[in-house]
Amino acid sequence: MKSIIHTKGFKNMKKIMVVTSTRADYGLLRPVIKRIYDSDRLNLCLVATGTHLMEKYGNTVEEIEKDGFPIAHRIDIMKFGSGEYETAQTIAYTVQAFSELLVKDRPDMMIVLGDRYEMFAVCTAAATLSVPLAHISGGDVTVGAKDDFYRHCMTKMANLHFPSCPDSTKRVIQLGENPDTVHNVGGLGNENIHNVPLLSLEELEESLGFENLVPFALITYHPETQKGTKPTDEMAKLLAALDKVENLNLIFTKSNADAGGAEINEMVDRYCEQNSHRAKAFFSLGLKRYLSAMKYTSLVLGNSSSGVVETPAFGTPTVNIGDRQKGRFIAENVIQTTGETDSILSGIVRGLSDEHKEICKNVTNPYYAGCIASEEIVKIVTEYVYAENNTIKTFYDL
Repeated sequence: MKSIIHTKGFKNMKKIMVVTSTRADYGLLRPVIKRIYDSDRLNLCLVATGTHLMEKYGNTVEEIEKDGFPIAHRIDIMKFGSGEYETAQTIAYTVQAFSELLVKDRPDMMIVLGDRYEMFAVCTAAATLSVPLAHISGGDVTVGAKDDFYRHCMTKMANLHFPSCPDSTKRVIQLGENPDTVHNVGGLGNENIHNVPLLSLEELEESLGFENLVPFALITYHPETQKGTKPTDEMAKLLAALDKVENLNLIFTKSNADAGGAEINEMVDRYCEQNSHRAKAFFSLGLKRYLSAMKYTSLVLGNSSSGVVETPAFGTPTVNIGDRQKGRFIAENVIQTTGETDSILSGIVRGLSDEHKEICKNVTNPYYAGCIASEEIVKIVTEYVYAENNTIKTFYDL
């Protein structure tokens, strides 16, 4: 297996493998990847997998290519569909595929972010083969998604931890991790918001092919995989609420590859066809367009983590639906609703109100830790891989 690794010609440089599987985690990992790419002490080994390689999810690997980062490996794992049984098959296949990769191209450390099932499988392979792991965004709680237990399992396999807020930091330690390995660096999304050059409103409208875009809602809805309800029933209630809102354009970014996500995307496509005068859907907006849309939108709506973690930096009114993100720290700009149509509609009306807009202007961002997150992560990772570290972990008792 030939590995395309970014090398600088120095001897004995440490190889850092960064694994990205979705448009969402790549957007957050991008500043970390860039710092490793630019480092004179680290070699980047970038692995693209998951929905990045799927046409029906927008071939988002192309976003990585446009950024100019060399991709060392492309590991196709999404072969089995999106049901619960198929998800279990994907986990098993991913463990095997990444075990083979790590035996052939072993890094000095692997960096992963988040809580998706395929990343849990990647970590399982790495931990079993004693590859040191750095985990970003551990310690969060999301009651409505199975991501919750994947995330905590990933924490137990990791050697370094980079949670995004004080509450998450406490939980990682509560799970038995040594406080010396736990570093609250804040959310990586904040860094993108301040560093990525955003589009003007006119440029955004041209890019989306949508004249007179404002006012509009930016909508992302994923299945609640812990709830036991049908994702299509959940989505139908959201669409019913949108039907009752006038004079508001709609930009959808489509659902992920969780069980039920494909069915939600079919509903979104039909809805946009029936409401083409005011609604458009995209598999991925890409980082720059997404953040630009977040800047100009009147409302972020749905149950994506970005609605909770990233919108406080913009002071954007946000309506968080249902339990998928339940347990995360919620800033004042976020309005919580149930998944019922009337509750969603009430949240939208409140979110668009002048009163709530005033609240959003002065919101405190709980996901800012007073440092440049990517800089701190890469500094600590560099120190770790150049030190004499033992991958054997012991449980830290409180």
